[in-house]
Amino acid sequence: MATYLEFEKRIEQIKNDIDSARAKNDEVAIESLTNDLEKETIKSMKGLSDYQKLQLARHPDRPYALDYIRFMMDDAYEIHGDRAFRDDPAILCYIGYIDGQKTMLIGEQKGRGTKHKLKRNFGMPNPEGYRKALRAVKLAEKFNIPVLMLIDTPGAYPGLGAEERGQSEAIAKNLFEFTNIKVPMISVVIGEGGSGGALAIGVADKLAMMRYSVFAVISPEGCAAILWNDPSKVEQAAKALKITAQSLLEYGLIDDVLEEPLIGAHRTKRKSANIVKAYFLENVKALKELSTEEMLEQRYKRLTSVGAFSE
Repeated sequence: MATYLEFEKRIEQIKNDIDSARAKNDEVAIESLTNDLEKETIKSMKGLSDYQKLQLARHPDRPYALDYIRFMMDDAYEIHGDRAFRDDPAILCYIGYIDGQKTMLIGEQKGRGTKHKLKRNFGMPNPEGYRKALRAVKLAEKFNIPVLMLIDTPGAYPGLGAEERGQSEAIAKNLFEFTNIKVPMISVVIGEGGSGGALAIGVADKLAMMRYSVFAVISPEGCAAILWNDPSKVEQAAKALKITAQSLLEYGLIDDVLEEPLIGAHRTKRKSANIVKAYFLENVKALKELSTEEMLEQRYKRLTSVGAFSE
């Protein structure tokens, strides 16, 4: 069963009416209701608040990294383990082909249903997950394979074991190492980008966000708790944090916004995967036209410009 948020309820009603009309084979009603659905989608989705976009980024039906892998990759083969401690199921590493382009795809996976959410630790990687990602990237560099990284995490896991095994060091090492990887690297926020847990696979030649994804140094709930000690102010916090793709593009913190269908990736999974695929292939082609030195210099300039401003 599809899940509908509060502001999607009218869309849900029209879709149910379309299903009823189809059951009755009423072509006239189907055509009329389809027009109504298009108008209602524009009305409901055009003026979303930052908090509503946050809800969409966390939507339980939103495609996760494994969905994108299944839609985009051929001959996909999973790489496990960090060769130091264990395999972290919260981070996926696959090597395969995207439209004939050999690719290393790394993604954070939240999991669906209680069993898989627990298995994937709700998409919160441990340090061994980030070390596995680094191992996969180094492997890609060795064989001259472009890297695609899909960000979708509430943040790095803050548990005692994770801290004992060097969570901050693992994230910091990825930030350092990724700056000098000699193959094209593309990173896309497909859902929720949470702080350092997202940054650890976010250092790339291009950083893009899906239309309804978010990227923040802290969750709006955490921000509301710290600043006001009042969880009811989460909407105010979401607005103040400027967490949406449009805001981050305006501030020059990301390179592009991928215009997923207006109705959302959770209703158009395959179409959204095709948008990510096209973005990846287009940018890999452009980066391959540069020499390694030019690509690294361009990446360095992009990273060092983050946070720069003039009065």
